[in-house]
Amino acid sequence: MVIENLGTLRPIVWVGNSRKNILKFPENVRKLIGDELQLIQFGEMPKDAKPFSGVGPGVIEIALKYDKEAYRCVQAVQLGKKIYVLHAFQKKSKKGITTPKKDVDLIKDRYKQAVELAKKEDQKNGH
Repeated sequence: MVIENLGTLRPIVWVGNSRKNILKFPENVRKLIGDELQLIQFGEMPKDAKPFSGVGPGVIEIALKYDKEAYRCVQAVQLGKKIYVLHAFQKKSKKGITTPKKDVDLIKDRYKQAVELAKKEDQKNGH
């Protein structure tokens, strides 16, 4: 996936409680996610990111393991000029790599919200 490089730092929009959730993560996890979000802001694809399918185009997931725990941060990167962080959570599923349905449903709902926010932003800017 190619993320459009706009030559400037793209702003981040925190949807729902995604920012609050990241602030609850261990400090090292917060730092790693922050570094990877910053790479995305500059148009790069971080090493711990992969496409998150089944939601919409341009949705990626940063997946980190830390101290035997799994942490996830899901964002939409192709909705206008901003990056929309849709959800951040500690994955507690015991079913392998599958993301729990409640988290997927929340991500889908927040993606719809992000699409609306991006449309409003475009209209505000006369596009």
